[in-house]
Amino acid sequence: MAVIKSKFSDFEIENVSITEFVFEGLSEDPDRVVVIDGMTGKKTTAAALIDNIKKLAGGLVERNLATGRTIAIMSPNVPEYFTIFHGVAWAGGTITTINPNYTAHEAHHQLKDANANILIVHPDFLGTAREAVIGTVVEEIISIGETHETTSLAQLMGEPLNDQAPVDLNNHVVVLPYSSGTTGLPKGVMLTHRNLVANLGQVNSVMALRKNSDQANATPAFLPFFHIYGLLIFLNLYPASGGTVITMPRFDLQDFLRLAQDHKSINLWIVPPVAMALARHPAVDDYDLSCVEMIFSGAAPLGAELSHEVGKRLNCFAVQGYGMTELSPVCHLMPQSEPRVGSVGLTIAGTSCRIVNLETGEDMNIGEEGEIWIKGPQVMKGYLDNPQATARMIDSEGWLRTGDVGYFDKDQYLYIVDRVKELIKYKGFQVAPAELEAVLINHPDVADAAVIGIQDDEAGELPMAFIIANKGASPSLDAIQTHMGEHLASFKQVRRVELVETIPKSASGKILRRLLREQITK
Repeated sequence: MAVIKSKFSDFEIENVSITEFVFEGLSEDPDRVVVIDGMTGKKTTAAALIDNIKKLAGGLVERNLATGRTIAIMSPNVPEYFTIFHGVAWAGGTITTINPNYTAHEAHHQLKDANANILIVHPDFLGTAREAVIGTVVEEIISIGETHETTSLAQLMGEPLNDQAPVDLNNHVVVLPYSSGTTGLPKGVMLTHRNLVANLGQVNSVMALRKNSDQANATPAFLPFFHIYGLLIFLNLYPASGGTVITMPRFDLQDFLRLAQDHKSINLWIVPPVAMALARHPAVDDYDLSCVEMIFSGAAPLGAELSHEVGKRLNCFAVQGYGMTELSPVCHLMPQSEPRVGSVGLTIAGTSCRIVNLETGEDMNIGEEGEIWIKGPQVMKGYLDNPQATARMIDSEGWLRTGDVGYFDKDQYLYIVDRVKELIKYKGFQVAPAELEAVLINHPDVADAAVIGIQDDEAGELPMAFIIANKGASPSLDAIQTHMGEHLASFKQVRRVELVETIPKSASGKILRRLLREQITK
């Protein structure tokens, strides 16, 4: 078995709950501003946040809404999210995070599957919430803001719960985000206190936050808190590590740039579509981003050329990491001391990795592609009430099959090629859509691109590109093929191009290829 071990020193996982871990950081400076409402400027100090969390936890315990219960939250990024997440955790409950842009049908599936007892919702989404809870075990809808129709979050507050409610740190599921894994409908990913605390320690060992000379390290947070990326970085890492989170309920480029400039952000946390905007949008020149030292992109692969382009324009490190919801979520990070363009970094502390042949199941050598398998304390407990899916994802020895294709170079830097399930089979060759997309977006007439495989009797599948053209441009198939032919082997050539106005993507920036395939079949 060819196992890649982490180059980073092992560390001891703290024997605390996730909220105890965060409180350790908050208690160091009670007067520090830890959350700023990016829309109103309202500030919350560490002491106030701890007080709010303990009061909500106390109210939940008083009403028997904590131990053994699941509370759902459906909200954009607002300051109250911190109180709700950690209040439920401190009270010994489980929280499931729902995308506020879900339809009632999608939210209903998660509420029912998670057996959620309470739904806490932002007032803007009350209509969807009321429809979604029909036929579930949800007992009550709680509004984050004041309304005449529901109990408010403020009314849930009680006497402060001063100590963490007893929980089994290794087995208690503190958060239940939903993920499709490698296949199928979204499934509840059971993450324990130990999973989250371990992953925070692992991340800190590679890229610990530091303070500005005269203020905390503040960063605008548009990455959705319901997604594991935003959840780990903003709800946990920043408050625990001396940082300040500036909440953004939705992404707006100029708001993002303004907040980063005004708060002298050292680090920016983004996804590939935002990387493209930072690299190419003219509005970026209107703001002073000389304060930025590192841009971190996650949730989807970031091409080497785009990474270089962003870093060059903003004169900073532009790096990426790798992980997935089922890994709490991080398994690889790029050290700033030794960045390598195009790679997702090194295996983090306490983690082992294998590259496994897709056909034979044998371990591959350095430089050879295969499916990435991960083992470590951040590996999820499993999928909720779905032992079959869990067994398909995690083998008997604890190795998690990521469903992603990649390889290691001689220095143990990992490179992601693509998702197993998204590979296009062209005349027996495996073609990775992400690789084609990285080349396409560097065509001067292309603003964005997505690639899928379409059925073909002779070839099996043909690569097809959906392209958003730059203003005033209309790239032809011949022009696109000429450009791609300069960079890729002939079997990776796109055979069909369709110009579109939008490309469907998830909140975390991943291309929704299923929706593109549906467009073809209609």
